Amino acid sequence: MTTSPTVVTLGAHVLDTLVRHVESIPEGQDGQLVDEIRVTAAGPAGGTALVLAKLGATVVSAGAIGTDAVGDQLLSLLQRDGVDTEHLVRREDHQTSASVLPIRPDGSRPAFHVIGANGAYGADDAPLDVIAAADHLHLGGPEFMGGDAAAKILAHARDNGVTTSLDSLAPSDPGMFEWIAAAFPYVDHLLVNDEQALGWTGAADLEAACRTLVEAGAGCVAVTAGAQGAVVVTADETVRVPAYDTEVVDTTGCGDAFSAGYIRGLALGRTPAEAAKLGCATAAQVAGGLGSDFGSFDLASVESFAAAAAALKEV
Repeated sequence: MTTSPTVVTLGAHVLDTLVRHVESIPEGQDGQLVDEIRVTAAGPAGGTALVLAKLGATVVSAGAIGTDAVGDQLLSLLQRDGVDTEHLVRREDHQTSASVLPIRPDGSRPAFHVIGANGAYGADDAPLDVIAAADHLHLGGPEFMGGDAAAKILAHARDNGVTTSLDSLAPSDPGMFEWIAAAFPYVDHLLVNDEQALGWTGAADLEAACRTLVEAGAGCVAVTAGAQGAVVVTADETVRVPAYDTEVVDTTGCGDAFSAGYIRGLALGRTPAEAAKLGCATAAQVAGGLGSDFGSFDLASVESFAAAAAALKEV
């Protein structure tokens, strides 16, 4: 892979509306003043796309959105950050996927979500020629098309020498794991969170969960664990990567930012563990504000942040 990779981010694209701070939902038709409301492109494909663009990658989004105003706004936000949106197909009979996220003072948040057009995208919609010409394919949200359909797209990428990664919005139950597991043998880098890894596998600890996912076919598993950082597991080694200290405002999009940093690290020729360090450093930038697109960082500033943090630990 080149140092300035072309990455196709395929799958779930969502428009997030974030509100902070919300301690409770008002009763009846009462109102409540809040500090901030923001709208951002998001989802395991859309959110990863915009952060990758900030990190200097050439990014092509592929997926489905509606023909509604929500879709227009999602396109505008992705294009503003330099993402190629030509291969986002528009469905007249589905609304654009969207979420409303009330952010609590501690940074946690419930979610109100509409699947929308994400549920109307399948293997036949994928731009196979674009994927074959890319350096990396990141598939976000295989649960919407199912593991068999996702496997077809990932196998096509593999056959053309394209590195693959996969992330998911799926809940952490074993049934969902069974639904998407057919894709895993075609995944070079599985990028999920700790709740998913533990819930899907039923393992007693995170390292055991990762090993089970490697045994299911994934070449490398990099699992995010919030303030605990990440765990990277291959058939040969297990490495724990610490999180970076930062003032957390909102955790929305941190997983997508990790994926973007990780993919960018691979493009720089780094090992999975080193790529995970860049992923954690990128996630720390996004955690400092509201939404997936928070911050004006680029690759150089994220690298400087990581280097400064490492220097402080050595003092």
